[in-house]
Amino acid sequence: MKLTFSPMRQDDRLNVTRSGDTLTINGEGFDLSVVPEGATLPAEAINSAWFGGPVERIGGVLNVTLILPHGANAPQETRHPAPFTLTGDGPVSLPTYDVEPTDEY
Repeated sequence: MKLTFSPMRQDDRLNVTRSGDTLTINGEGFDLSVVPEGATLPAEAINSAWFGGPVERIGGVLNVTLILPHGANAPQETRHPAPFTLTGDGPVSLPTYDVEPTDEY
């Protein structure tokens, strides 16, 4: 499964776990095994505000775009995250939500 993120400043947090073709997002499961090879499931067809784009299966790999909430002081890696591939099941390690501001001049 390949995850791409669409960063967005918001106070809500994101928690994602993967189990096969199922993503559990903030406690709600989304079974994406219904997306066959070559098909596209529009984000509007998924009852969740966390999907930031369509879900597609290309070459057997699910491609999923999720909204990535971040704080006002999020690091560049969070504001411009690189896509990454999930190779196993379990909790998804997300980019840092926010960092403490420093008083550097």
